Amino acid sequence: MASDRTRSADHDAAAEWVARMDSGNWSEADEAALQAWLAADPRRHGLLLQTQAAWLLPDALHEPESVEAPPPANDTRGKWMRRGVLGGMVAASAAALVTLRVGFSRDAEFVTRVGEIRRVPLDDGSIMTINSGSEIKVNLSRRAREIELLHGEAWFDVAKDAERPFIVASGPVRARAVGTAFSVRKREEGVEVLVTEGVVETWSDQDASRRLTVVAGERAVIRERTLVHYREGDTTPVDRALAWRNGMIDLNGTTLREAADEFNRYNQRQIVIADPEIAGEQFDGLFKLDDPEGFAQTLKVTLPVAINTSDPTTIRVERASETTEDK
Repeated sequence: MASDRTRSADHDAAAEWVARMDSGNWSEADEAALQAWLAADPRRHGLLLQTQAAWLLPDALHEPESVEAPPPANDTRGKWMRRGVLGGMVAASAAALVTLRVGFSRDAEFVTRVGEIRRVPLDDGSIMTINSGSEIKVNLSRRAREIELLHGEAWFDVAKDAERPFIVASGPVRARAVGTAFSVRKREEGVEVLVTEGVVETWSDQDASRRLTVVAGERAVIRERTLVHYREGDTTPVDRALAWRNGMIDLNGTTLREAADEFNRYNQRQIVIADPEIAGEQFDGLFKLDDPEGFAQTLKVTLPVAINTSDPTTIRVERASETTEDK
């Protein structure tokens, strides 16, 4: 009974925290008190995220109205699928990864750690959702709203303001919107822009005369002097690429190497593909981004591999042999 009372009290407290966040009177003292409350019980991170989702996220993220609670640690519902092999799909949020930062910023810098996803409302009414391992600078003035993505990725739900263009810069690349929703990701080969709503104009300062118009459901990769435009035809591929906003990784014909790289963006424990011959195997499925161990263990039932977890900092995926045993 005591545990039931504790859970009820935590639910009430989470509701109070979210209401205070939405009041517009959030202070540094409130932030410190919230962090102390969260630190007292790791499960409160998930509870707070779910409460926040019910309060704000349906409008802000244009996602379904409900967020399912994370499954228990020993839940086996999150099955993995090799291409052509049926499996289950899990629709739970990786709540513990998300930091809810509520407060408004005109000039500020935001840095997310590995495994941290942060949602930041701005004082113009826009919302940034910042992915793991990212760094962003914000400069909001009377004439323009300027965001600099130094590295990583972020999704922007832009408040309409025709008098103040919203421009995201990453190196020489620019993406401009008035009122829309889009993401910008800095990759080794260039900057990727994904549009989920409205229209975005993008270009490189190295050749500003060449510009692309990217609409909802489309993406573009912009290099210093090259623009590549992908017309997907619907929003599904874009939504899959942005599944991280809900704590998920959506693999659709993704190779094992690419899947490992995605997991490694969010986790301190890194997946190492030891055999290049299996790196090109493809997968479909929707998976929790904070569960590389579950990913690796499921590989054993879909591929001829062995998993070596003897090093606490890595998960080594090796080709199995008749004499190989998991370590």
